[in-house]
Amino acid sequence: MKFCALLLTLLSFSFLSAVAYAGPTGTETGLPMPRFVSLSSNKVNVRTGPGTRYPITWVFVRRGWPVEVIAEYELWRRIRDVDGSTGWVHKGLLSSRRTLIITEESRAVYEDPDESSVVVLLAEPGVLGKLQECDGRWCALEIAGLTGWLPANQFYGVLENEKIR
Repeated sequence: MKFCALLLTLLSFSFLSAVAYAGPTGTETGLPMPRFVSLSSNKVNVRTGPGTRYPITWVFVRRGWPVEVIAEYELWRRIRDVDGSTGWVHKGLLSSRRTLIITEESRAVYEDPDESSVVVLLAEPGVLGKLQECDGRWCALEIAGLTGWLPANQFYGVLENEKIR
């Protein structure tokens, strides 16, 4: 009887653990979906489907560009870019290194995660940076060798309320 109760307890905990992490994961990697990655090459062909037999729709020409992985199929990842365009790229052309791109308008990057702190740089739209950490509201980043903090909703490269350590 004690064994049945222990087994039932263990099964309950494993079920609750699975429910607690009920977010979608990639079918090939088991990693969270969607998720941000960056391009690992200066030339990345984006295709209409998951394979070399599919035509190239466009070519990225900037290493480190942030993209969002929204689907997986074997060795291929469907990505979405800052403009919302989607396509398929080979997983070997993606890096787990987190980067960001400044969007819409010039952004003040602060010394601390507080808009009343000192502005360390003014980042123009289209500028790339390295993402270091996020608390869900503010993110620490590096641009052109300078580090600072920026509200997470002022750039492309992080999910809403995402925490990164």
